[in-house]
Amino acid sequence: MQKEVNPHFDNFLFDWEQKFQFLVGGYGSSKSYHAALKIILKLIVEKRTALVIREVYDTHRDSTFSLLSEIVEELGLSDRIRCVTSPMQIRFPNGSKIIFKGMDRPEKLKSINNVSLIWLEECSEVKYAGFKELLGRLRHPSLKLHMILSTNPVGEDNWTYLHFFIDKINKRYVLDDKSLYKQRTMVVGDTYYHHSTADDNLFLPDSYIEQLEEMKEYDPDLHRIARKGRFGVNGKRVLPQFQIMQHEQVMQAIQTVNKPLHRVGMDFGFVTSFNAVLRMVVDLEKHYLYIYWEYYKRGIDDVQLFDDLKEFEVSGERIVADSAEPKTIYYLKKQGLNIKGAHKFPGSRLANTKKMKRFKKIICSDRCENAIHEMENLVYATDKLGNIIPDEFGIDPHTFEAIWYGLDGYEVTDIKGEAQGRPSSTRPQGRRR
Repeated sequence: MQKEVNPHFDNFLFDWEQKFQFLVGGYGSSKSYHAALKIILKLIVEKRTALVIREVYDTHRDSTFSLLSEIVEELGLSDRIRCVTSPMQIRFPNGSKIIFKGMDRPEKLKSINNVSLIWLEECSEVKYAGFKELLGRLRHPSLKLHMILSTNPVGEDNWTYLHFFIDKINKRYVLDDKSLYKQRTMVVGDTYYHHSTADDNLFLPDSYIEQLEEMKEYDPDLHRIARKGRFGVNGKRVLPQFQIMQHEQVMQAIQTVNKPLHRVGMDFGFVTSFNAVLRMVVDLEKHYLYIYWEYYKRGIDDVQLFDDLKEFEVSGERIVADSAEPKTIYYLKKQGLNIKGAHKFPGSRLANTKKMKRFKKIICSDRCENAIHEMENLVYATDKLGNIIPDEFGIDPHTFEAIWYGLDGYEVTDIKGEAQGRPSSTRPQGRRR
């Protein structure tokens, strides 16, 4: 069996000396691919139970499970290694198996026994308490124990940085991350460190690298994470790509958009908060969001609200609103508005914020004064230590949340998900160094 891999991961694939293996890197670096390949190769030769963890269980199907299944097929082992979809599990002929769990279902972890290998994918999204609980689940009477942690770097306030690098508050020093960026791989104590970027993935096209470089222009923080694969102090501004344009120019720009996506979003308020409605257009090709009309008022009842929004009854435009107000939605719908509630789920605030940050530009008409006031300098809230809280803000931004609801069901293309440069047994006609 032969398998071509990226040279920067050669040693990693077969190095099992340390208990912890911490992989950090930028988008498209192929760290997840090689972590998955490493686990399969290990389980082929040793009978083990491996546990693959993500914060949300349902995200496994299109990520870790899909990736592992793909590698099994690439290795020509589909007739020997079974990839079972319900429940998700991968079974080997020697009795090894890979099981998948999510930290959003902690009760499911209690029944797990004799796990000697854990892969914690996107570990920065898992809470520190969850990481410590998993350490207690990692036990076997005879086999050496291992935990692989893979992640894109985030802020230096994240537990992954505090635990594996430097925690200034608690005066704990393990490794200066700048040393890792220079040396690329290091061993400190019982932890193997590995740093990678898209440059280490020889199977990526040049166009992908160029997209990563473009981030420097519209989101320096994301460029640091995605292109350089480095931790840092996150800027406090939520939407650095937000810009104001004269209304006439906005409307002219919208007229040039190929197949524009029109959306209307609404957030509710009454005494201290505002009813906010925004009309928007998404440029699907450029990943631009245009905001060109707003309604912003508080202290009114449902009757007055409908009267103010009567033009939507005439236009028939679909409004997607905050589902936390079903009575108001029901009333407005009964009066003739085309309105529905947005889908909300645990973690949706953070997911929607990340979605907004993926737009290359957010261009707002100068007539939308309240949207400008709330979003131009919108900053993250911070905890008592001064660390940002990624789904809370310095104000209650009603226009920002109206956009969340209006974009319900639409995903801004995540460049991370566009990476197709996975190693294969046949050398592709792609990028080479």
